[in-house]
Amino acid sequence: MKPAPFEYHAPTTIDEVLDLLRSHGDDAKLLAGGQSLVPMLALRLTRFEHLVDVNRVAGIDGITRANGTLRIGATTRQRALERDDRVAASVPLLAVAAPHIGHFQIRNRGTVGGSLAHSDPAAELPAVAVALDAGFEVGDRVVPAMDFFTGPWTTCLGDDELLSAARFPVWDGDVRASVQEVARRHGDFALAGAVVQVALDADGRVTRAGIGLIGMASTPWHAIAAEQALIAGAPPLDVAHVAVRDTDPNDDIHASASQRRRMAIAMVERALREVTSARA
Repeated sequence: MKPAPFEYHAPTTIDEVLDLLRSHGDDAKLLAGGQSLVPMLALRLTRFEHLVDVNRVAGIDGITRANGTLRIGATTRQRALERDDRVAASVPLLAVAAPHIGHFQIRNRGTVGGSLAHSDPAAELPAVAVALDAGFEVGDRVVPAMDFFTGPWTTCLGDDELLSAARFPVWDGDVRASVQEVARRHGDFALAGAVVQVALDADGRVTRAGIGLIGMASTPWHAIAAEQALIAGAPPLDVAHVAVRDTDPNDDIHASASQRRRMAIAMVERALREVTSARA
């Protein structure tokens, strides 16, 4: 099928984008990588009178590191996360998570900001963002990741607001990361999964931890109690049970809630064993 008719806009500044959003309200939709929006338009699952393409907007792309923060512009391609050495050196979990996002064709066009703003609880980047306490640049404010995601495919962004960049903290020390998930096929959204990043001291003890769960609630899940248990020295299986304890996964045709809980426990344990094992 073909999408319903729409008017295409290609602004080059943030102010122009915001003016268009204010002018057209609910009839306008932002277009970044288009990996979710374009298929929905083509199948006529949704329609908008105005598409606002942000790919030419100055200042909302690229990767920079400064003052203990890795800043990733909203229109940065997902492929850059797995190819840019600064990402692997600064925020290993981003580099490890990137190859799990769809297929390379998706990552070549899909954007970091688009994935975050789409707010799919089964996606990797939102889970990474909450696990690492990322901050999102929205106008003059920086919104914590935990406050940004408000529900499935829903965020705190107003109709006339734009996500311009995400800020990820850079950890010191021996930092390791793992992403483990269960999917029907490679490239599919995960039925359940875990993203984990830890910092170890010289004796191999966990001094800092970030644990996020994929597909286990209406928003990406930040397993704060599990992080505390891990730092306190609890074994991986016990930490995994704590991580999943208060989650609320869905029952659907792909998996039951109880199946998702069992999957998530196994994925958290597997990720923890990977990041805490002794290096050869």
